[in-house]
Amino acid sequence: MRIAVTYDNGEIFQHFGHTEEFKVYEVEDNKVVSSQVVGSEGQGHGALAGLLSGKGIDVLICGGIGGGAQAALAESGIELCSGATGSADEAVEAYLRGELQSAGCTCDHHGEGHTCGDHEGGGCHGGCHESKQGRNVGKTCRTHYRGTFNDGTQFDSSYDRGEPLEFVCGAGMMIKGFDAAVADMEVGQEVDIHLMPAEAYGESDPNAIFTTEIKRMPGAENLSVGQKVYLRDNYGRPIPVKVVAKDEESITFDANHEMAGKELNFHIELVEVL
Repeated sequence: MRIAVTYDNGEIFQHFGHTEEFKVYEVEDNKVVSSQVVGSEGQGHGALAGLLSGKGIDVLICGGIGGGAQAALAESGIELCSGATGSADEAVEAYLRGELQSAGCTCDHHGEGHTCGDHEGGGCHGGCHESKQGRNVGKTCRTHYRGTFNDGTQFDSSYDRGEPLEFVCGAGMMIKGFDAAVADMEVGQEVDIHLMPAEAYGESDPNAIFTTEIKRMPGAENLSVGQKVYLRDNYGRPIPVKVVAKDEESITFDANHEMAGKELNFHIELVEVL
């Protein structure tokens, strides 16, 4: 197996379409046996999928990626694990241990800059998208924001962390409503938006809640209601789930993103456009 990681000085480069290098890992018996850094040859977005396919890549680990590039990778038969941050080497080891989940087209990031798993969920529940209009589309934007539920409870804030969030507007790195709001803002402007689930993490899917017999899942007897764990899908990919019910014979999991079905409010301040 060959794994490629968007690469920049030891770290996972966060914008797939703009990466200048990939670190390619050769894996045998679920262990890395060699690695090398290769250039992107000046290609971007969908063309990179062809480049990776030509190099025999089976899996791509990256940060942000849009829906178009994701589709190109799928057509090339390359498995995607997006939304990852930090050390490239450590991410590959985590993937091989089954501990690295994919955020799909990374539209599950609402603005808090969390990586896949930081919000203890993933998936593309908000709908993959790429904004088409707005002065900031395609540009790197830095924003401060505060996110609240309808009852006023704050669920996240860049102001509290003291560091603006940086992302490429329209690249599919944000949930739909957040991205759309920033697309035509001016530097220094502040806006307040209210997002329905369709513009955020989507509605909760009842089909993502499932029950199985405990005896058919070794280790399930040690789990408790409310615990968050990873299961594997039919392709061996780790999927984050939450235990929502359990009795002596069966256990029920919910694979919905924890923010699915929720209306969200954001105060957004555009700090800088790079």
